[in-house]
Amino acid sequence: MPGPRALASTRSFVVNRMLPYLLRRTAFLVVSLVVAMVAIFVLLRLLPGDPANALLSIDATPEQIAAARAQVGSDQPLPQQFAAWAGQLLQGDLGDSYISSRPVGAEIGLRFGVTLPLTLLSFGLALVLSLVIGITAAVKADRWYGVVLSGFSQLGVAVPVFWVGVILVWIFALQMGLLPSGGFPRDDWEDPADALRSLALPVITIAIVMSASLSRYVRSATLDVLGSDYLRTARAGGSGFTEALLRHGVRNGSVPVIAILGIELSTTLLGAVVVESVFTLSGLGSMLLTAIQQHDYANIQGVLIVSTLFVLFVGFAADIVQRLVDPRLRTSVSGNR
Repeated sequence: MPGPRALASTRSFVVNRMLPYLLRRTAFLVVSLVVAMVAIFVLLRLLPGDPANALLSIDATPEQIAAARAQVGSDQPLPQQFAAWAGQLLQGDLGDSYISSRPVGAEIGLRFGVTLPLTLLSFGLALVLSLVIGITAAVKADRWYGVVLSGFSQLGVAVPVFWVGVILVWIFALQMGLLPSGGFPRDDWEDPADALRSLALPVITIAIVMSASLSRYVRSATLDVLGSDYLRTARAGGSGFTEALLRHGVRNGSVPVIAILGIELSTTLLGAVVVESVFTLSGLGSMLLTAIQQHDYANIQGVLIVSTLFVLFVGFAADIVQRLVDPRLRTSVSGNR
């Protein structure tokens, strides 16, 4: 167990260094969320048409139009509309759908049961693949398979994710019949094996494209570690290559990759719109597309604000992990950074 001196040092670091940074970073998170709320609200209102149109037929009378506008609140001044929406959000209420009258929060919760596992499973598989590909491509850069892996990462960045999905469907669903081509079980996760089979191809699709991009950063970070003085010093001190790389290289090389991981995780969630369309999954992506087609502003705002929260919190967590991993960032936490 850590001694009293180590515990005191850790407590001092948390109070004097990390706590002020956490407070500043939390304040920045709140400001970013408020700016995002304003941007989402204003940009939606700049679109042509009125939110009340979602409730009206083509031959609606002036009285029906007025009643619909009063129902959705679009007859009020924009500042008043924003204040009402912000007040709902502070209470954890995302409002009700204009079309189905169902609570937006409940609908998003159901859709998250598809989108969140899809995002996390894809990210986990892509992380494993990118570490294997990136480290191997850097360590074995003089071998033919190292060159092939580097070429894969370059090629994969240029390949559209929907194209990969279509190819995988053609091979594994249509030709081989091993996996379903799309859809998700009506009973959701009551049968986990069936649900995972439905997500298999979407997960592999995202993981292939993401690992191609992420492995480039892993390879670059690994090459920096291989050429570093501390690794040569460790090896000169008697450590083997693998031991020196694991003990000294992983921690230093992971710092720039952590920031990229945060971006990639956020991109995975946002990219679910395309992937869910290819595989007809009933996640947040399909909910957003349907809401846009129906001009259901409540659902659009709900999906966008939840997605924004996810992206902001992922970036927040990535910043914290970076400072816990890298001692150089710890010493600058209380400075100007």
